[in-house]
Parts: sequence; C-alpha cells; structure tokens
Amino acid sequence: MTAHPDSAALFDAAATQLREIAFRSDIVVREIPSPAGLAPFSLALAADVRPDDHGDSIYGTGRLVLLHDPEEPSAWNGPWRIVAFAQAPLEPEIGTDPLLADVTWSWLVDALESRDAVYHSASGTSTKTLSKGFGGLAGQGDGAQIELRASWTPEGPIRPHAEAWAELVGMLAGLPPGSENVAVFGARKDGRG
Repeated sequence: MTAHPDSAALFDAAATQLREIAFRSDIVVREIPSPAGLAPFSLALAADVRPDDHGDSIYGTGRLVLLHDPEEPSAWNGPWRIVAFAQAPLEPEIGTDPLLADVTWSWLVDALESRDAVYHSASGTSTKTLSKGFGGLAGQGDGAQIELRASWTPEGPIRPHAEAWAELVGMLAGLPPGSENVAVFGARKDGRG
C-alpha cells in the first residue's frame, strides 16, 4: 500500500485537534496505544468518569480510535473512520427497560448532531447485560450494565466527533449535560500505528 504524500500531515492535523480538546473535568481522557493493523494511521483515547485511585472507573468508561487510511476501505466509504466504545453500570431496574438499547444509540446520534459532527456509514451495537451473583458472589446482588460499540465515517473536523463521544460516556454514567469545569488532556505520543 502506497500512502498519499499528504496522509501523514492530514493525520497529524486531526490528531492535534483531538489532543487540544478541553474535556469535562469529571471525565479523565488520556491517550492510549492504538490497536495494531487497523489502518496506516491511528490514535486511541480512553475516558474514565471520576476514576478512583487506580485509574479505573466504577461509573463509566469509553474508548475512541481515530483511523486514517488513504486507500479508503470500501466499508468506510472514505479515508477516515472512528471506532467508539462506551459502557457504564446501571441500576438493575433501569437495565430491564426494553427501550434502553434504542435510547443509548439515540444518545450517540443526538450528541453527534448537537455538535454538527457530519458523518455517514454508521454501524454499531447497544448491549444491556443483567447479572446475578451466586455462591461466593451472592453478596454482590443483582447488577446491570449498558455498552455501546459504534463506528462511523466522519467528514469535516474531527474534534466534534470526539466531543460527542465524551458526552455519550458522561451520559451513560449519569453525569448532567455540559459543564463549565473542564480539564485539558495533553499526553502526546506518536499516533502512527
């Protein structure tokens, strides 16, 4: 595969957009290693809602991977692709709501539209899980979780897509919409995969 000469510059500009976003202070976003082999260029972010001392969140978490392939894979219908993941624990009563999966997908669509994030070729799954502990885990009681996995082809600036993903992570974790209190994440790593 021969990369277009401007591909690295285009990807670096998009990566800079992501690295300069001021996310809400109650959502900690950091750059993580990108999955290998998905595209010639990639950058991955992880988000945790109010993480504990170990960096893991009991409230909600997410991942976002920006992919760039100048060969424009047919499934993408373009040179860019965003792969997103978000999950959060729920009260068991909420987990039994038959519309929960549909509402979760609509939150992603609404978040993208509210930021004028133009996209096409979207696909994904919304999964709700109910659990009950037995034996040594019986004391944990009943539990529920919602998980969204989605991908789409962005057009225009990348920034609004990442902002929409962070909003979704917060919404699943039950955070109120919007916040004046924001923190800038700034870890910079080589984003080529």
